[in-house]
Amino acid sequence: MLLQPTQVIESFIGTIDQKKVKAGEIIFSEGESGEFMYGLLEGEIEVIVNDKVVEVITPGDVFGIGALVHPNHQRASTTKAKTDCTLISINRERFLFLTQETPVFALEVMRSYSDRLIKLKHLI
Repeated sequence: MLLQPTQVIESFIGTIDQKKVKAGEIIFSEGESGEFMYGLLEGEIEVIVNDKVVEVITPGDVFGIGALVHPNHQRASTTKAKTDCTLISINRERFLFLTQETPVFALEVMRSYSDRLIKLKHLI
């Protein structure tokens, strides 16, 4: 059985501060500089591009990684809590630790993003 990205984070980093986000709250906006990626423990997150919801993130998944891996660190979308949510945040240093020290994390993130890209392609 494969682990969800958030399960890998919790098992290799231990206790991580959780953040509660209310429905309707913006987590980050397109064009902003980003210093964190997020894991969703509870709730649903809408990913918005050009004022259109292009996907919904569900518990166990991660989002916001693009800002950590692209040289300009800019957000490519806006994310908004669809429901009340519980998040964990990971800075670039911890993200690099997870990808270097726990290949299963890197694989799970790639699988997650691949699954989401496939869904997006089928919508086009």
